[in-house]
Amino acid sequence: MSDTPSAMTRRQLLQGAGAMLLLSVSNIGYAASGQVIAVRVWPSSTYTRVTLESSRQLKYRQFALSHPQRVVVDLEGVHLNAVLKGLDNQIRRDDPFIQSARVGQFDPQTVRLVFELKQNVSAHMFALAPVAGFKERTVMDLYPANTNNEHDPLLALLEDYNNGQLDKQVPTPGPQPGKAGRDRPIVIMLDPGHGGEDPGAIGKHRTREKDVVLQIARRLRTLIERQPNMKAYMTRNEDVFIPLKVRVAKAQKQRADLFVSIHADAFTDRSARGSSVFALSTKGATSTAAKFLAKTQNAADLIGGVSKSGDRYLDHTMFDMVQSLTINDSLKFGKAVLGHLGRINKLHKNRVDQAGFAVLKAPDIPSILVETAFISNVDEERRLRTAAFQQQVAESILAGIKAYFSEHGALARRG
Repeated sequence: MSDTPSAMTRRQLLQGAGAMLLLSVSNIGYAASGQVIAVRVWPSSTYTRVTLESSRQLKYRQFALSHPQRVVVDLEGVHLNAVLKGLDNQIRRDDPFIQSARVGQFDPQTVRLVFELKQNVSAHMFALAPVAGFKERTVMDLYPANTNNEHDPLLALLEDYNNGQLDKQVPTPGPQPGKAGRDRPIVIMLDPGHGGEDPGAIGKHRTREKDVVLQIARRLRTLIERQPNMKAYMTRNEDVFIPLKVRVAKAQKQRADLFVSIHADAFTDRSARGSSVFALSTKGATSTAAKFLAKTQNAADLIGGVSKSGDRYLDHTMFDMVQSLTINDSLKFGKAVLGHLGRINKLHKNRVDQAGFAVLKAPDIPSILVETAFISNVDEERRLRTAAFQQQVAESILAGIKAYFSEHGALARRG
């Protein structure tokens, strides 16, 4: 990570991001109309997101029809154009929720979008203000209705999040009794950064950060699952956007012992290169680079698109006390991983940097953010695309996990 990464690079690179449109249970529209300039659809097993990007904030009306199941969105003051006509081409056959989409000029001032569904859905719709390279966005998320969320922890957490309940919950207890790695498996939560509407950084040859880090996380999960005393979970295993707080909450829900967020950053100077490891700081960043990186990573919710805000962990004195101990563990963990990354790639810095990363804020789980390489560096972008380097990164992180437990015991403080 460079000392002065550029917001301009991210803005420019995000111009080509893919995306989503979200449906809402509300029939309330917003503000003035405008020209629709992009339509993006992101299907996943958890939810499907549809995004309408426009020159102005759209005024809309949403309602449901049955026999067959449909969701209808009327856009007022909008005229049919080639972008809207292409919506049905973006509906994938494997979309769990949308069967097809039709678009037409309902009346001289209204465009109607009709989504024919494969199953009953709960629709959540909201507007997003311009951010990074995006203009006004209207988002529709389709969640499965009548689903037993006890069997899908991520879906349950997303439901709590959308209902404003996640902030009100008592934090999930820490890891299970017994020493991790001795009395029970070490539980590791892997967090591939970005996803869905948020592509992360994009290299000169259009390599997207969200794709590369997902591939690395999958490789690391496979390695971890081969270990007799380890168990791995992932915050996402698809090209889907997951809010930062939900990523943290999922780690706690699974009673993780360690949390590893995986990224690949960008900088305006394409000569910048090297791997870095970061931990949380509650007292300010330890460098300009760390401060800027935390700011850009914490903006993921704005780019990916969420309708709620707030910090579950602010102003909790007991959490802060526990987190201080956890940060010490995180620094030790980060040092172990950094040492092994230095064997396969140049290190951008020889120490673990710190800043206020929202995704590292589980107060009872040692957490690190790994910047695997600079995707903006042409050579490192090329390496990030290769299976060989992805595997080396995964093996290095696993070696760091093993070294941390070997040196500091089976989490005696937390077991």
